[in-house]
Amino acid sequence: MPMPLIRSRIFPGPQNLALFAAEAKGFFAREGVETDLRITTGSDEQRRTLASGEVEIIHSAVDNAVYMVETTNPDVVIVCGGGTGMNELMVRPEIKTYEDIRGKTVVVDAAFTAYAFQLYTMLAMNGLAKGDYEVLPAGGATQRLAAMRQSPTHVAAMLNPPWNFVAEAEGYSSFGTAVSAIGPYQGDGGFVLRGWAEANADTLVRYIRANIAGARWAYDTSNRAEATAILAARLNIDSDTAARSVETAVGTNGGLAKDAAFDWDGFNNLLRIRQTIASTWTGPIPPAQKYVDLTWYDRALADLGT
Repeated sequence: MPMPLIRSRIFPGPQNLALFAAEAKGFFAREGVETDLRITTGSDEQRRTLASGEVEIIHSAVDNAVYMVETTNPDVVIVCGGGTGMNELMVRPEIKTYEDIRGKTVVVDAAFTAYAFQLYTMLAMNGLAKGDYEVLPAGGATQRLAAMRQSPTHVAAMLNPPWNFVAEAEGYSSFGTAVSAIGPYQGDGGFVLRGWAEANADTLVRYIRANIAGARWAYDTSNRAEATAILAARLNIDSDTAARSVETAVGTNGGLAKDAAFDWDGFNNLLRIRQTIASTWTGPIPPAQKYVDLTWYDRALADLGT
């Protein structure tokens, strides 16, 4: 009998190191699950493929799940955590202060979700309101960096490893990490259609078990060199950049969530930021549980033990 296939669209970075490790080390196969983890061009594609049934799970900024619930598909539910997102505000070499961004263009994945809100928040904290700059939706971090290279007016973007390190090597500067500016933040995680999860509960639990095993393997310092090699091969980057990316993910205060855990405080902060930026709700912010169901994650974690 063939193994169940779980397809996803994911971003190229160490936020998905647990998935890459689970794939490379055979943890998915051990759980009897076949995976198809393809690199996405951006969150617009991710949301579209989940809604259409082209994929079973998305690993992305979980604010995208909130957006889908509130705009297009209330059946979407977050089923596990992933990490902080590990984002850093990177600016072109000639940009020395926040004021230098005024009248120019910032580059985002999508204009009304997720890490764009981190960027708008950091700009607002430093005197720049919406309208003081233009916004260019360009897709994932790879595409955002490419857009910044293409025009001297595209001056700032949130980038995570390895692309912030690539930008740094090209002379770009950092205005700091998102979490240092805005506090705890539930960045990426896994989300699915609830109907699919309920119909395929055992498969989803086994998939999450493999993901947790991949995170545990990645956090084991004895696996650091191999984890670096896996990331370098998966993203086609040099070993030094891969090593810095792995360290950001699983080193001291790493941005990858241990055991793919979900950060409730970080998620509530995400909801507050969304409301401040986008006024999503006319009344009080809904409880976090409207968007999150860790039933399958809790089963997976109980199976593995601590």
